[in-house]
Amino acid sequence: MKKILFAVLTVAGVWMGQAQTEEELKATLAEKKDSIAAIQGRANAIQAKIDALPGWKLGAFGTIGGSISQFNNWYAQGFPDNSSGNIGFSFNAFANLQEEKFFWRNALTTNLSWVKFDDKNDPTDDDSFREATDVFNLSSLYGRKLSDKFAVSGLMEYRTTILNNFNDPGYLDLGVGATWTPIQNLVVVIHPLNYNFVFADDDTIFNSSLGAKIVADYTRKIGAVGFKSNLSAFQSYESGDLSNWTWTNSFSYTLWKMIGVGFDFGLRNNKQETLNYVRNLAATPDATATFDSIDNDLQTYWTLGLSYSF
Repeated sequence: MKKILFAVLTVAGVWMGQAQTEEELKATLAEKKDSIAAIQGRANAIQAKIDALPGWKLGAFGTIGGSISQFNNWYAQGFPDNSSGNIGFSFNAFANLQEEKFFWRNALTTNLSWVKFDDKNDPTDDDSFREATDVFNLSSLYGRKLSDKFAVSGLMEYRTTILNNFNDPGYLDLGVGATWTPIQNLVVVIHPLNYNFVFADDDTIFNSSLGAKIVADYTRKIGAVGFKSNLSAFQSYESGDLSNWTWTNSFSYTLWKMIGVGFDFGLRNNKQETLNYVRNLAATPDATATFDSIDNDLQTYWTLGLSYSF
């Protein structure tokens, strides 16, 4: 009986010792995490001061994603003999000049991808890589500072596709107004006087007009995480059918050195592009379609893959 009691007490003592050790380790870990958070906070504060210094600030990051596959006699699927693949990449770059009395911000955003699906049993199908995502955006914003947060500004922004139908359509915004920078890394542009030039072969659908331009851009890197969000909207004074907006987002997480995981997605609303698609590009084009007769569906895209930070 004494031996049994001794064994029970020994096991209980070991268990209590392990439990106590585990609690102590968890407490130590919590202290270390608090220390890391404090160090990161100080580092972010120093980086913010560096970003606010006069001079040029340059940066770029991108995402690459892709896959290939091949099936032979895989009868469980509808196309037992096929080869398929997709490849895509996005690239974001900026060159910003910050001076005491003025600033000049320049940005480039691209997102391109190709896909293929070759049914080996159908000799008439298209076995080449075809364009899937096609986004190109270039902007330049100059501002003369009135205070730390407000400036009078001028904006040039150009948007188009480059793989297919280059500059058809293409959009060039030129306008003046004010720029507001309420916090670090956030830029809000409000230009009530803006002309939206639209370049296209079909001028019965695509028309230029005068309107207001609003842009909001937030770009930041915190440790291993980098992200950029940009909203660009044009409100036509002539007709709501000529208005448009695009919202793009890019995220990257560095896993090792400059390589990591990236995710991009975008949303767009453009009634002129929708009407052009229904009239000319759809599987069953409708030449009689009008702005009032179409469903202006939301345009979207996303890309997930490896990222590389420059």
